[in-house]
Amino acid sequence: MSRNYRFHNPNAPYFVSFAVVEWLNVFDQDKYKNILVDNLNYCQREKGMEIYAWVIMPTHVHLVFRSTTEITPGRLLGEFKTHTSKQIVKLINENYEEKNRKLFMETFRRHGEYRSNVKNFQFWQQDNMPIELWSNKVITQKINYIHNNPLKKGMVTNAEDYLYSSALDYCGEEGLVNGVVVVQLLL
Repeated sequence: MSRNYRFHNPNAPYFVSFAVVEWLNVFDQDKYKNILVDNLNYCQREKGMEIYAWVIMPTHVHLVFRSTTEITPGRLLGEFKTHTSKQIVKLINENYEEKNRKLFMETFRRHGEYRSNVKNFQFWQQDNMPIELWSNKVITQKINYIHNNPLKKGMVTNAEDYLYSSALDYCGEEGLVNGVVVVQLLL
């Protein structure tokens, strides 16, 4: 991985993207997205994750956050990914009604076999591509990108109509993740 894609400054906000292995379409169901939402809320309350923007797409997640504690941003994100992957894989494995259960579990198992840091199943791809947000212009660009992602994919007509995003918070209402830090965006 390039040196540019690392968490260098422990106090800075970062834009990260992370995807399900093989870009599997896991997050087309609310029950899986809700696990991520619950864990984002937990990380804010208990681990000092300050969230500025987020979106859950069918195959991946975008997030702008920073750590407000001694936990480094990389470790904080790693713990979030580890916890959510275990919960989602368990739910998929136990859900015999899941139409893609066999495909998902075989894919997670296959990817887990080749990673020394994975015990059985790998859910998330290993890279996060963190980008340090060093200026208001870059922060604005990344937040707009996040909020417009569902719009560009034709999932909604207005960004704030997509429930699994912080776009609603930027319209003065409260979204699913409590306490999103709304920053003044440059137009």
